[in-house]
Amino acid sequence: MTAATNAREAILNSVRSALRRGPLDDARRAELDARRPHHTRPAQDEELVARFIRKFESRAGTTVRVASRADVPAAVEAYRADKGLPAHAAVGAALQDLAFPGLEIHHDPAGISETMAVSQALAGIAEPGSLMMASGPASPITHNFVPDDHVVVLDAGAIVGHFEEAWEVLRARAEGMPRATNIISGPSRTADVEQTIQLGAHGPRRVHVIIVG
Repeated sequence: MTAATNAREAILNSVRSALRRGPLDDARRAELDARRPHHTRPAQDEELVARFIRKFESRAGTTVRVASRADVPAAVEAYRADKGLPAHAAVGAALQDLAFPGLEIHHDPAGISETMAVSQALAGIAEPGSLMMASGPASPITHNFVPDDHVVVLDAGAIVGHFEEAWEVLRARAEGMPRATNIISGPSRTADVEQTIQLGAHGPRRVHVIIVG
């Protein structure tokens, strides 16, 4: 159990104590879960992966599809070589089962001098064409903000239709709720200065998604 989980349980135990009750049984938990409102969701007439790609690329993001997880390192190297980036990167520990020949990597948070990070997305959301990233040791939050280039690995089967489904994926994580969740819809941008779009203002200048499967 992580420190964050311990802190969360301590807070919930304090609330239970104040209410003079213990943890909920399965029947009561199911009853409360059933009360969550079911919002009207926009209809979609596209296949989920196709919609995700169309929406994500409409905001200056880029994508590539590969057949299997084993193809990810080659796809990362192809992107790095195309952009002329140094042969080193911060790679999330969620991808530590993969070897990246010719690339110097580490699984720590991205430092200020990092040029590229490679991360695993928790989910893709087809409705807006966005990535859901859950922070944690296997996916440091600095990967989302510090390097100019962020390469994100997304399993095709992890693409859901609407935001509501993505929150269900987040709640169902075996590790519990993360300390932070980021929704990424493309490169960082701002138009604060003279209403001119500038990329990379508060995060990566480029976000590239490798869709697996």
